[in-house]
Amino acid sequence: MESAKTAAELRERVAAWRRDGARVGFVATMGNLHAGHYSLVSIARANADRIVASVFVNPTQFGPREDFASYPRTLESDRAGLQAHGCDLLFAPSVEEVYPFGVDASVRVDVPVVSATLEGVVRPGHFTGVATVVTKLLNLVQPDVAVFGQKDYQQLLVIHRLVHDLALPVRIVAAPTMREPNGLAMSSRNQYLSADERQRAGVIHRTLVRMCEEAQAGKPRAVIEDDALRALEGEGLAVDYAVVRRREDLAEPLPGQRHGLIALIAAKLGRARLIDNKLTDL
Repeated sequence: MESAKTAAELRERVAAWRRDGARVGFVATMGNLHAGHYSLVSIARANADRIVASVFVNPTQFGPREDFASYPRTLESDRAGLQAHGCDLLFAPSVEEVYPFGVDASVRVDVPVVSATLEGVVRPGHFTGVATVVTKLLNLVQPDVAVFGQKDYQQLLVIHRLVHDLALPVRIVAAPTMREPNGLAMSSRNQYLSADERQRAGVIHRTLVRMCEEAQAGKPRAVIEDDALRALEGEGLAVDYAVVRRREDLAEPLPGQRHGLIALIAAKLGRARLIDNKLTDL
């Protein structure tokens, strides 16, 4: 596996692949990789000939009291894991490479409406940072296919919207969420959990399953959400939201709507902030 730290190095390598007629796949990460990330690489490999993975802890998507400074940085183990899972090129740029005019003076990409709810309320500015860095990375790599995990469902909607609106020539593939044995969605931040907290965090997935079943059965949404809140708080989680929304745009469901829905939860447990979701139907 090759490595690149600069845009010039990245583009030189990708251009050589292009000359050979290869399709390029891309996986964007913030590092501290686990099985969920490697599943994205495998999906990219099934859709392309050559795979680029980025490792970049993006400062613009962290709020002032969030964990940017302490976010785990494990580049050497990430490099070994990516190589073992068939990645062809690791792109690990510096902050200065991604934001050449400085973080505060950079061009920003804002995706209105779909960014304004849920995570957009709890973490103001987060999705502007996500949309900005994803646009930059897609422009740098110029892949045919890019794979993003469905665990971050609102982020996935934001990326679909920006790719469509900016007419970027890339196909976005959604990857299913990888889970631990108790249903907890795999996340780099799970390492903040103690053994007891990790076990208790399984209530998130159990609650999502129940929320979806109840939504499809026609149970009032307010009751579903109130029951979910009590179940989560009963295990010691501090809940940011536990809601049922329309899958297409995260707006509130139409009266009587039972299909095309998604249940979403965000909650804190100890040092970890955990998010997850489940679709009511396929």
